[in-house]
Amino acid sequence: MGDPQVESPLARTRRARRVHRLLAQRYPDAHCELDFTTPFELLVATVLSAQCTDARVNQVTPALFARFPTATALAAADRAELETLIQPTGFFRAKADNLLKLAAQLVAEHDGLVPPRQRDLVRLAGVGRKTANVVLGDAFGVPGLTVDTHVGRLSRRLGFTAHEDPVKVETDLAALLPRRDWTMFNHRMIFHGRRTCHSRRPACGACPVLRLCPSAGIGETDPVKAAALVKQPAPV
Repeated sequence: MGDPQVESPLARTRRARRVHRLLAQRYPDAHCELDFTTPFELLVATVLSAQCTDARVNQVTPALFARFPTATALAAADRAELETLIQPTGFFRAKADNLLKLAAQLVAEHDGLVPPRQRDLVRLAGVGRKTANVVLGDAFGVPGLTVDTHVGRLSRRLGFTAHEDPVKVETDLAALLPRRDWTMFNHRMIFHGRRTCHSRRPACGACPVLRLCPSAGIGETDPVKAAALVKQPAPV
C-alpha cells in the first residue's frame, strides 16, 4: 500500500492517480486561495505569501492593488508607503525590496507585463520555481506543480517521494501524473493538507485516501473524532 521501498513504479503511478481522483471528489471546488484578477496581481500576492497565510495576504492586497494596480505604478512606489501596506504579511522590508525590483524588471524587460514563461519568471526578484509555477498554472493555464509545505509534506506521507528538496519532489510527482492534471493536483493536495491531513494531528479517520496511504493511522483514526478535526474553509 505505497511503501516507497517495495512499491513498483507502475503501482505507485496507479495509486497516485487514484489518490488524485478521490481528492477531486472530496474537493471539487479546489482552487488557488490567493485573490487576484490579473497575472500581475497573482505574482505580487504569491511573493507576499512567503511565510504568510493566504488569508492574511488577501486582507492586504485590495488596498495594495488599489494603490499600485500595475507594474509601472509599483515600480514608482514610495518605499515607506509600500512597506506600510504590506507590513502585516511579515518580512515586509525584504518583500518590499523584491517587489520594487521585480516591478522595475517587468517594466524594463517585459513592457510592464508578466511573462508567461518559467525561464523569464524565475529571473525576477523574489521569484523561484514555486512562485513561477503558481503564476503559470493559475494566471496562464500552463500546467505546473507547486511544491509548497503542504504538497511536500503530503507527498512524503503518501509515499510519492522520499525527498525533502522541492525540485526533486516536483520531479517525482511529474513522473506520476499526466501533465494536464498538475495544477489541479496541486490545489487539491493543498486543500487536503489545510483541511484534513494536518501536520501535527491528521484526521486519518475522515480521510478519503486512507486506504491508499502508507502513513494511515499516524493521526486520529476514530471517524467521529477525526471528523471534528477537519477544518472547514473560511466564509468568503
